[in-house]
Amino acid sequence: MTDRRIAFVLFDRALGLNLNGPAEVFGSANHLLGGGYDLQVLSEAGGLVRTSAGIAVDTRPLAAFDPAGLDTLIVVGGDGAASFTADAPLIGWIGQAARTARRVCSICNGAFLLAAAGLLDGRRAVTHWCEVAELRARYPKVTVELDPIYLRDGPVWTSAGMSAGIDLALALVEDDHGRRISLAVAKELVVFLRRSGGQAQFSGALAAQTRLGAVDSRLAELPGWIMDNLGADLTVEALALSVGMAPRSFA
Repeated sequence: MTDRRIAFVLFDRALGLNLNGPAEVFGSANHLLGGGYDLQVLSEAGGLVRTSAGIAVDTRPLAAFDPAGLDTLIVVGGDGAASFTADAPLIGWIGQAARTARRVCSICNGAFLLAAAGLLDGRRAVTHWCEVAELRARYPKVTVELDPIYLRDGPVWTSAGMSAGIDLALALVEDDHGRRISLAVAKELVVFLRRSGGQAQFSGALAAQTRLGAVDSRLAELPGWIMDNLGADLTVEALALSVGMAPRSFA
């Protein structure tokens, strides 16, 4: 099996999770399949690049990487991503590499760099929810969606921020090797739920935890307990007992 070449492009203060999460998905797929992906981490100048958490990542310079035969280009987002849209050499390289890559992806606000290269014109795209308004304002030719955790529009895939990059990478693995392998990777990585792209960025369960916790701290874990015990007795009396409250107080 010929390994698919995957190139991650990052910059100073890129978010480590946006790189490491997806990279571990492909690494796990390699472990399960005995190969399949050749991962490269690139930056404009090469050398050590520090993530937003201060962790140094060794990278290859863009000029030393031949994009011919590139399967998937992934632009990693992070602090100050929008400022790099003015970096003409970086944006030019992304645009050139995209012409030969089978797939082009962005994680989080890496979408700004794809948009700057003209790769999102006339397409639907997504970014981290807090940057949707700015992406819409700066690139009116792009249809920026608020809710999905990732989107595919032809060969271009974009994702929301943080852990959504893992969901995008799992979808890419499914695209390459089928759902069975994608689920096996999710299981190996102890992913709680294999989420579809259409799932909203805002977690209903997290919102419920926050809302209930504001009423009484004992209620914060109740949504998770219910999800883990759907076959149990979910009467008011049983739920009250699970959080150590009297039924009258709980109701």
